[in-house]
Amino acid sequence: MRFLPGNLSPFYVLPICAAALCLLLAGCGRESAGAGARGAAVPVQVAQASRQSVPLVEQSVGSVQALRRVEVRAQVDGVVQAVHFQEGQSVQAGDLLVTLDRRPFENAFAIARAQLASARAELAIAQQDAARYRELGTKSVVSAELLGQFLSKEETALAKVHAQEAVVANAELDLGYTEIRAPIAGRTGQRLLHEGTLVKARDAASTLVTIQQIAPIAVAYGVPERVLGTLQAAQAAGPVAVSCTTHDMTPRTLHGVLEFVDNTVDPTTGMVTLKAVFPNEDQALWPGRFVEVRTELGRDPAALVVPTASVMPGQKGSQIFVVKADQTVELRPVQPVRSFEGLTLLGGNVVREGETVVTDGQLRLVPGVRVEIRTLDGAPAARKP
Repeated sequence: MRFLPGNLSPFYVLPICAAALCLLLAGCGRESAGAGARGAAVPVQVAQASRQSVPLVEQSVGSVQALRRVEVRAQVDGVVQAVHFQEGQSVQAGDLLVTLDRRPFENAFAIARAQLASARAELAIAQQDAARYRELGTKSVVSAELLGQFLSKEETALAKVHAQEAVVANAELDLGYTEIRAPIAGRTGQRLLHEGTLVKARDAASTLVTIQQIAPIAVAYGVPERVLGTLQAAQAAGPVAVSCTTHDMTPRTLHGVLEFVDNTVDPTTGMVTLKAVFPNEDQALWPGRFVEVRTELGRDPAALVVPTASVMPGQKGSQIFVVKADQTVELRPVQPVRSFEGLTLLGGNVVREGETVVTDGQLRLVPGVRVEIRTLDGAPAARKP
């Protein structure tokens, strides 16, 4: 192929056009970016960083435990005649739970009483004989040896009566044990034995039912040893308030008081075991479930707080957008200490009291962009004079 002077080959024309197009697009991009920086501000909602008196709270995870748990067992051997409770039933101390067959114990009680009556009759005869021979002895009609025999018979008869009275008392006690009653107030578990079952006295295999005290109830949890000093100071000032939150479909928060602080620190975990007691009148807490626990260790009278919505998680930690005086934003790293009731307590001095932080619209922001502060209904906020 020959090229005429003054003509351009298509192989030269295409690269030149492409380069020109790139320069044109780059110019437009710079002009668009500049317009974005100088153009309409990004609408955001804001709040003020402030200092407030906030509770000093240590958060933990705890497990609910019954204050008392009793395995109900028979105190005499017998056959279960009737069961008077349902599984999962609330019972009061003294409520009748199980009745054993009373007939063998009624017979034993009747025999013991009959033997006691016989012993008392023998005692009466022995006392009469002893009294008669004691009178004869004062007149020297009988020998001292014979008098001693009758006095000994009287003492033996009296001892037999005392022994038989004890037998009667035990027989009556065993008869009473055929009615097995709740030793504590609480909620029953599964029925482990049924009518017709032979039970053995104080046998672990013959447990009838387990009762757990539900109200009040305890929550056991741990706190790090670093708060032990603050905790002891809080205890010295008065009862330490503790709250716990359930993980139900509709979480509930209950309030109690600290009752127990262990006397050792776990060398493996560095944690101290605590136990708080809750009234649990509506039985929202059940043994074995896990709850979030908050222990109030005092108050910080001037803590720096911001709305929790203003704190954003990032790859390098939590961050927050601060609105400067020229209505542009600055991105700052922050150190959240804890959150409560829609507020987040900040550590350090990265954000100062009175500074304006962005609570909504952060996803449209980059550092340096200009913002327009709007109210909750989307209207522009009035500028301060």
